[in-house]
Amino acid sequence: MKIVDFFASDNREHWLSEINKSDWAAGKYLYELLRDRKLKELCGESTKVLLLVDDDILLSFCTYAEQDDIREPALTPWVGFVYTFPEYRGKRRMGKLLEYAYALAKADGHQYIYISTGEIGLYEKYGYTFWKMMKDIHGEDSRVYITEIVHVDYDDVLGNTVSGTIDRQLGSAHPVYQ
Repeated sequence: MKIVDFFASDNREHWLSEINKSDWAAGKYLYELLRDRKLKELCGESTKVLLLVDDDILLSFCTYAEQDDIREPALTPWVGFVYTFPEYRGKRRMGKLLEYAYALAKADGHQYIYISTGEIGLYEKYGYTFWKMMKDIHGEDSRVYITEIVHVDYDDVLGNTVSGTIDRQLGSAHPVYQ
């Protein structure tokens, strides 16, 4: 399995037809936006469509974009159109895409990443927290989830020799926490 960016792919027509096989209304809408070349106009020029693929089989997809169906310019980036085909569910494949989007957000220097959804209990499994209800572009209520991007730099420790003291035998209990 690997992750492919739709816009960087040489095989866009194939991936477009695979997205169109989605049984989800939002997946069909994503297909139409891609087919009509309107996705970047709607979500921002830097938008990526991330595809989790196994050879030429599409397992799961999502977008990583400046904007989503919540129009709040100060909130960016967004993960949207998150979908895994039914036969590939239950193996945390979506998690691979969410981790990849997180890495992109981190590399882009963002502090948070957002998801707008109607789902409850799904994104919490992947480290997202319900933040608040907001109105989407259609005036409908949407649950907004957020996760903080952790920017930790271990350069001052990695590759250095460290020393320490072993104060008890390997496998023995800590005297205070027995």
